[in-house]
Amino acid sequence: MTDFATESAAASNALSLSTDIDLEELRGASILLVDDNLQNLELMQAYLETLPCRIRTASDGLDAVREIERDPPDLVLLDVMMPRMSGFEVCQKIKGNPRTRDIVVIMVTALHEVGDYERAHESGTDDFLTKPVNKLELLIRVKSLLRVRLLKRQLEALRKQLAGDHAGLDDAMEIEED
Repeated sequence: MTDFATESAAASNALSLSTDIDLEELRGASILLVDDNLQNLELMQAYLETLPCRIRTASDGLDAVREIERDPPDLVLLDVMMPRMSGFEVCQKIKGNPRTRDIVVIMVTALHEVGDYERAHESGTDDFLTKPVNKLELLIRVKSLLRVRLLKRQLEALRKQLAGDHAGLDDAMEIEED
């Protein structure tokens, strides 16, 4: 097992291998951390402080659902075992809503059974991390999945622009034919 200082140094080195442009493209992205254990929230928040993202927290599943409805984040780090509403239920609500289904969900749990992974997959999670969370693994996955989310958003914007351009060309061709 590695100590915190070694793990932190490895994570910093891994992040510095990427260019500033890579981190810059994440600026403005938002992450919602959901865990009923305050220490876990604080630890993950400390791990993520190297990213130029807005980080919010929720202390249980119901609070998470309210927060997501109020201001949908780009990514949710979601504990599985929580009172009032499990992470599985929260994930199903996120992925079942057309307005929020594209939010990236990473489940974070102490569960290690194959059935837990299957249930997480069935609930719609995009990825799965086991506790204790490794800082380097967390940063790499969050950064990678946020990039995918942002690229999907850019692709959708381009698709809409092309559809508009195509419609404009169709209109112009109809005018010429008249």
